[in-house]
This record gives sequence, C-alpha cells and structure tokens, in this order.
Amino acid sequence: MLGQWLGTAVEPSEDDAPPAVEDPQPVDVPGRPDALAGADAVAYRTTFPDPREGEATRATLVLEGLYAQARVWHDGELLGEHDTYFEPARFEFEPSADNELIVECRRPTDGFGGVHETDLLPETDRVPGIWWDARVETHGPVALVDLSVTPTLGEERATIEAELTVDAAEAVDERATLSLRPKGFRGGGAMERARVRAAAGERVTVTREIEVRDPQFWWPRGLGSQHRYEVTAKLDGAERSATTGFCTVELDDGLVVNGQRARARGLNVLPSEDPEADVAAVAGANANLVRAHAHVPSPTFREACDEAGLLVWQDLPLTGDADVDPERGAELSDALVETCRSSPSVGIYGVRDDPRTPFEQPLGSGRLARSRLRWRAWRTNYDRSTDDEIAASFDTDRPVVPVTGPPGTGADAATLYPGWDYGRADDVDRLLDRYPGLGDVVAEFGAGSVLDRDDVEPTADLEDRLDTGDPPATQREQARTLKRVGEGLRRRDADVLAAFALRDVRPAGGMGVLDADGQEKPAYEALADAYEPVQAVLDAAPNPGAVGVTVVNDAADPVEAAVEWTAGDRSGSFEATVDPLDSESAGGLKIPKGADEVVLTTTVDGERVTNTYRL
Repeated sequence: MLGQWLGTAVEPSEDDAPPAVEDPQPVDVPGRPDALAGADAVAYRTTFPDPREGEATRATLVLEGLYAQARVWHDGELLGEHDTYFEPARFEFEPSADNELIVECRRPTDGFGGVHETDLLPETDRVPGIWWDARVETHGPVALVDLSVTPTLGEERATIEAELTVDAAEAVDERATLSLRPKGFRGGGAMERARVRAAAGERVTVTREIEVRDPQFWWPRGLGSQHRYEVTAKLDGAERSATTGFCTVELDDGLVVNGQRARARGLNVLPSEDPEADVAAVAGANANLVRAHAHVPSPTFREACDEAGLLVWQDLPLTGDADVDPERGAELSDALVETCRSSPSVGIYGVRDDPRTPFEQPLGSGRLARSRLRWRAWRTNYDRSTDDEIAASFDTDRPVVPVTGPPGTGADAATLYPGWDYGRADDVDRLLDRYPGLGDVVAEFGAGSVLDRDDVEPTADLEDRLDTGDPPATQREQARTLKRVGEGLRRRDADVLAAFALRDVRPAGGMGVLDADGQEKPAYEALADAYEPVQAVLDAAPNPGAVGVTVVNDAADPVEAAVEWTAGDRSGSFEATVDPLDSESAGGLKIPKGADEVVLTTTVDGERVTNTYRL
C-alpha cells in the first residue's frame, strides 16, 4: 500500500515543519539502511494513493519498531511524535488523492537506547528508522483498535481480563462478543459480552473478565506443555484476536515456575533480523531460557518464545553508566510490562546491564592476576539507587533484576568471564568459592573467537585478546571455555545461567556460538552438550590423570543414570541416582597420556546422551 521509500541523513527541524529531505536515496523500509549508518537523525519519505474504498472508510498509519525519538508528517502536517520503539506508533489521518509521508527518526537523548547506543553493535545495525513494520490500516465506521489480554491466577479462580479499545466514526451502541478457546489443546471455552457505547468520533475502552475453568499452565520446554488461550473480539463486522497463557515465576529463593522449583539454561540474544531463527537456534542448544540483552525485540520474538517454550529474560534498553531519569525509567517500565503482559514466556525483567566495566583490559592467569581481580572488584563501587527506584516501579508479579554486572558492582545477577576477562575457564570453581552466591543467577558467561576471513578484519577487542592468525584454535578455545564454565555453574547448582551470546554481530567473528550468518561454530555443539537437562560432566579440565564425574539433573523427577566412559584405550562405567534439580558425584576416571578425547555416555530410561571432551 505504501510506495517506494527514500531516505537521507538530516538536521532535525526546530519547529513543527518537516525536515528538508535533500538528495534522498531508495531504502528498504522496514529495515536499517546500510547507506545511512552513522547518522544521528534520518528522514524517510514515501508517497501513496488514497488507500480507502469509500468516504466511510478510515485510515490509520501504523509504524512498529520506530527508533527512537520520532516525528511523523502527512502532507506537511505534523501527525504526532513517538519515543518508545517497542510500542506501535498509530496515527489516524485523512488521506488525500496523493499522499506524502515523512518520518524523522533521531537517536535517543534519554539514555535508554540500550545496546543500540553502544559499539557492541556495528553502525549498520544502529540506524534510526522504522525497523519492524510500516503499513496503513483501513477500516469501516467501527474499528477495533486494540485488544489486550491479561491472565490472572487467584486462589480460587483463574481469569483473563480482555481490554477492548473501539474507535467509532459513527455512534455505536452494541454488544461486543469476547470468545475464549484453548489453543493447540483440548479444553473448555467461554464467551462473554461487553456493551460498547460511543458517540461519533469517540474512542472508548471496555473491559471484561473471562473465567477460565481448570486452567492449564504454560511451561518452559522440558518441564511441561506450552498451553495457551486465544481471545477473539467481534463487533459490527470487525474482529481482533490476542493470545496469552498462565505462568507464574519467582526468583527470591531459587527459580520457581508455576509453584515448582526449576533451573534455567539459556543464551543472550542481540538484535536480529530473523528472531524466529534465533529462537529455534536457542532451543536447539538444549536451552530453556533466552535473555533479550539490553533491548526489546519485536513481537515476533515473543510469539516464537511462547511457541518454543523458552522463558524470556526481558531487559529494559539500558546499559552502561548512563545517568538516567528514574521517572522516564518508570514510564518505560510501564510500557514494557504492558507490551509483554500477555506473553506467558516473559518471566524475568532486567533494569540495567553492566553499569561498570572493571575488566575492559583482560587479566591473565596465576596468583598475581587473581590479586588484580580482587583489587579491581574491590574498587568497583556503584550507586544503584536509580536502578532500584526503576525496579520498584515495575507493575508486575514477575521478578525484576535491578542490576546485572561483574564482580564488585553488587549486582543481583552476575556477568562472569573466567577464561576471557580474567584467568582461565578452569578458575570458575575458585571464583565461586571466593565470591559465594555469585553463581546463583548468572546473566552472562562466554568467550570470543574469530573466523577465517580475508575480506574483513576482527574488532580491536578480539585482536587484543586472541591469536587472530589461527582462527580454528580460537574457536576450539571458545568451545572449551563455554563448556567448562557452563558445566561448572551447573555443578554448583546455578538457578539461572545464560551464555553470551547466540550470534556474532560482525562477519569476522565475536562472542557468538553462531557466526553472523547463523552457521554453527564448535562452541554451539559444546554448549548444547553442556546444556543437556540430564548430563554427566567432568569435575575439572580433561587433562591426563584422575578426574571426577558428576551427573547433573535439571528434570523435575529423580533419575537413575548409567554412565559409560571412554578415554583413549580405557573405558568404564558407573551408576548414579540423582534427585530433581540436583547433582551427584558418580565416580571418577583416569585419562591416559596420548588420549585425544573423553566421551561420557549417559543413559536414562533408554535415552542416551553423550558429552565429548576434546583434549
């Protein structure tokens, strides 16, 4: 319906007049045009004919992912402003025979740009613009503008509150029907009616509670099924649907989902053009949690997580030491909760990511390096009062994590990088002994690697830390580090752990277990082995000599595990009984000199999984 878009960098206008769009070039909208990378302000222009079928038809412009501070003009008239990119921008307008649309997008000035305002992403991924969707909706005299659904579990009854917003071009006095049905499973439905009264030109909102008999829970993958419910509203020929589900999450004394203790194994994701593929890749790594790292993904991401059974840790777009207004933070927390309220997969909210970076310059290994680590952690103080104030403003029954950060920041969730920022991966146990409780909720751990590419250069950070002349060696070390740290955290009964990150954001390499094109690095398989819900793991690095074996069990039931092992020309077996959400020493083995790998095979109820260590 909208025509070809043109775009150009601009100087923002100082009044309500649109900016001068000079020398524009064709661009793809929605998207992030490479040609506009580095611009602080961008204007987009398109023209289109009257989209209506008749005078009784009305038109609404809908822009989704409108980043960040934006103004919109139609035929030279300012339609309005928008400053929250994860909320749809809607502007009703009166079309003409030939329409001109100009959208000006500027970088945020409130400090809430999140990862998009850091060099963690390349400039081509940070172009202000219309990232997710741009369309014109046409509708008749009665339009269902929005349908939001909120599930509530009481002590005696379960309900879904449906909030229906109706825009009436003509006076209306009718009853809307609100029907509920289970989605993808058998169960009882329900229907309610809500009276809608509106004068011509009025917009009204009506609410109605729909009781759900014998409600079925939405569960993270591996713990149960992903039961959901669809609510459909109908009024005067107009129709709109929304999906939700029942899930409770607590994080005060361990992770509790739907009243049952649980463990979460996950990955951080950065902004992506293919969120559905990212969700599938996270699930394929035996994860049941995904952290949206310092940004808010598109609705497609949350829908895919609902379907796949991935618990979502959703951050505010706030990272680093930006000085922000807590009132603005409260506004965004309200918008974020409202955006995510219907999604059963959104289970944890985060406020600020990495307020301090004491390990920008990596430390080596050994006693002196450990002393330096303790010194940097000791001198890394941080005033978290603003973050706590914003966290208290979240109107949600979900847990809220005010601060995520490295040792020394007093963080509620830790970022731990042994083998990358400091020491070796094998130091994970010593680190957790030194800082008790640091390994309960771990929002990040990992390491980087480079790819064998002649056409692009690694970032300076990778060049400083890695031997970029041997890309395969860096990938093997990345795999070993993620495996060792991930398994160490599981042996130490971490409630939540999430590797950083799923995908490289640059073609030469990065912190991803997938490259920028989505192809697996060795670290992906290593992490998938480490994340098997029931798995046998080595207690230490696989070096020649004796090493213990522990069986970890993230399942809800006890397991009887039979473990077989091979190391070079040696082999053996043992058995272990492991309680739910627990770990148990299963014995030990001896790795002979000259062995090139150790393979542990765990069998539970006839199902076999392997865990391979390459020496």
